[in-house]
Amino acid sequence: MNREAMNETESRKRLMALMTRHQRQIFAYIYTLVPDRHDAEDLLQETSLVICEKFDEFRPGSDFVAWACQIAWWRIRYSRQKFARSKVIFDDEVLAKVAQTAGEMAVELDARHEALASCLKKLAPRDRALVLTRYEPGSGVAEAAQRSGRSLDAAYKALNRLRKLLHDCVTHELATQQPHGGAA
Repeated sequence: MNREAMNETESRKRLMALMTRHQRQIFAYIYTLVPDRHDAEDLLQETSLVICEKFDEFRPGSDFVAWACQIAWWRIRYSRQKFARSKVIFDDEVLAKVAQTAGEMAVELDARHEALASCLKKLAPRDRALVLTRYEPGSGVAEAAQRSGRSLDAAYKALNRLRKLLHDCVTHELATQQPHGGAA
């Protein structure tokens, strides 16, 4: 294999690793700015294509998520005509402010997501399955109750207890991550 082909292969591997690692964050950013989940998913796909096309412009060592979100920002702006039929349309100033806030919150949301994943692992398997089933797309409490072998009333009670338990666990996990218990 020649040197150019090896560089291309390495570049593709880096791209795939970065996209796999950060796709959730990029989607969260897009979904904050686009009111419809399906539109946000479409924009993620469009953004991913542009990221692939422009990956040779990415500077290794710089912030991939910030770079990718900038591409998403331009895809959203470009696609706003599709959303013009929506009942809620924000002007560019509001959209820019929301985008800025979403970018600032990305680190905190990522930390919360990691803390939640850690806390979910601490639950008993039956309880974890109940929570995960409840929040699967298209699922609900009735489905979660049925799969877990609980009555609907018992599932509601268990979910309320588990939500409180997870909230307390996430709060504790985040507090222990902050230096000296202060604000980061």
